[in-house]
Amino acid sequence: MNPDVNSPRPGLLSGFLLLGPFILCFALFWLMPLLWGLDLSLRSNGLYGPGDYIGLENYRFIMEDPLYKKAIQNTAVYTVGSIALIIPLGFLLAHFIRQSVKGLQPILTFCILLPGLTPPAVLSILFLLFFHGDQGILNRFLIIPFGLEPINWIHDPQFIMTSLIFQSVWRWTGFIAFFFLCGMEALPKTYIEAAKVEGCNGIRTLIHVILPLIKHIIIFAVIFLFVDAFSMFSGAYSLLGGSGGPSNAGLLLVTHVYHTAFVKGNFGDSAAIVFSISPILLIIISWITFRSRSKSIKNQ
Repeated sequence: MNPDVNSPRPGLLSGFLLLGPFILCFALFWLMPLLWGLDLSLRSNGLYGPGDYIGLENYRFIMEDPLYKKAIQNTAVYTVGSIALIIPLGFLLAHFIRQSVKGLQPILTFCILLPGLTPPAVLSILFLLFFHGDQGILNRFLIIPFGLEPINWIHDPQFIMTSLIFQSVWRWTGFIAFFFLCGMEALPKTYIEAAKVEGCNGIRTLIHVILPLIKHIIIFAVIFLFVDAFSMFSGAYSLLGGSGGPSNAGLLLVTHVYHTAFVKGNFGDSAAIVFSISPILLIIISWITFRSRSKSIKNQ
């Protein structure tokens, strides 16, 4: 049946009606809080609420604050350490599940997703049992049996950052492996078969065929972990209780924002911290995205 050519086309009003719910939610839950936070960052830290406008004084103060520099440094180390461990481990774990018995694949996939779906309350109890004191699981099974002195993971400044990275690896490796597994399963079988015909063994096929074909998933995983590292709060809070630990060795950026706002009551400074780092994150994520996009276009 041919459409009636004389029937009126959807007008501009219909388009606005369709986009209306999205625009309303976008303005209510993202744009308005963003503008309110920007306004807050330009005001003094009032005792009972936002004070007078002081321009960029809050930004000048945090740039001179050693805790701000320490938080950025710790967050950078945490981000690089987490990504450097999770990406290769997730890739190898996905390959292992893909090569396992077909009947076991759904069970193994469900098991690797459990850490990423763990509620923060359960996560805190689990990692206190894992890292806490001489009787922690890590000390009892991996340190003391080898005749080594037990490590106080969450009170020794030398190992606090290691504990945070271990926690991130435990929580997100399975999640990232699931992404890799989906990408591997979606690859055309002809590529693998052609590699076998050319004489490639399993390792060479994995490195030279499968890895380049799922490069876009690797980029997505890097961006995902990058954003999570700069917004991670529950993991650090479960181990360190909202502080940076001894010598602020575990002070991350979000923890510093929380402590500045809700412990010290300096909401203007905390808003300035957030808006000072946001452009840097946007530039880095945009660079990674467009850089990878330009390389893929050149290779086509």
